[in-house]
Amino acid sequence: MRFRYTILFVPDVPATLDFYGRAFGMTTGFLHESGEYGELATGETKLAFSSVRLMTELGKHPGRADPAAPVFEIAFETGDVAGAVERALAAGARLVQAPRDEPWGQTTAYVTDPNGYLVELCSAIDA
Repeated sequence: MRFRYTILFVPDVPATLDFYGRAFGMTTGFLHESGEYGELATGETKLAFSSVRLMTELGKHPGRADPAAPVFEIAFETGDVAGAVERALAAGARLVQAPRDEPWGQTTAYVTDPNGYLVELCSAIDA
């Protein structure tokens, strides 16, 4: 068995894919013609988005992301955390935590996407 993808439920899949492209330099790997499902080209494991409308039609009732009480985060590793934060903010992200150096040797920052999902921007951990 292998971990294949994570799917986030969002109101507008094409707009979310566009945001992730502008904010984090991701490219769309797939967008269904309906606009109700799409994936980012993130390597072997996909970050995917499904519309809230589609999930509701399938009998699921997804909750809303709450950056004040997150239950998970997405993390993107970068060599320039401060630059990544500025790019994300310019694309419409909201700042949660400015870049800071952590005691374990990593630089971290947090933003939210327009859907309220928490995104960590971080440097590699020196091992």
